[in-house]
This record gives sequence, C-alpha cells and structure tokens, in this order.
Amino acid sequence: MGEAKRRKETMGERYGQEEKISPWLPITKNQSQQFMEITTKVSWIGIGLLVAVWITIRFIGPGFGWWQID
Repeated sequence: MGEAKRRKETMGERYGQEEKISPWLPITKNQSQQFMEITTKVSWIGIGLLVAVWITIRFIGPGFGWWQID
C-alpha cells in the first residue's frame, strides 16, 4: 500500500484539506509558507538598507565633507 493511500485511510474526511501546524495555533501550512516568504524578503531589504547606510556613513559623507571619521 502506498503512502498516499495509507494517509487517506488514517485521515478520513480531512484528507486533502489544509492542515493546521498545531492545534493551539490557528495557522495553516500555506499561511506559514507565505509568512516565511514575506519575512525573508523584508530581511533582505533590511540588509540592503543597512549596507546602504554603512556606505553612506563610511564613504559618501566623508567624501562630500559632511563629517570626518577618526
């Protein structure tokens, strides 16, 4: 017997429906995946902004004479 048939027998009517991650969290696997995609994109944007600020503070500001780094 294949895994899909075994799962269908054990899950019964719930087979093919979205599963919750845990009984105490009202979040499905699909919602969890979407959350991970969004937070990953936001993290990369934050890293990019951090690099841009660092370059501005370290190179651009002193280059234009806005401030000096000792």
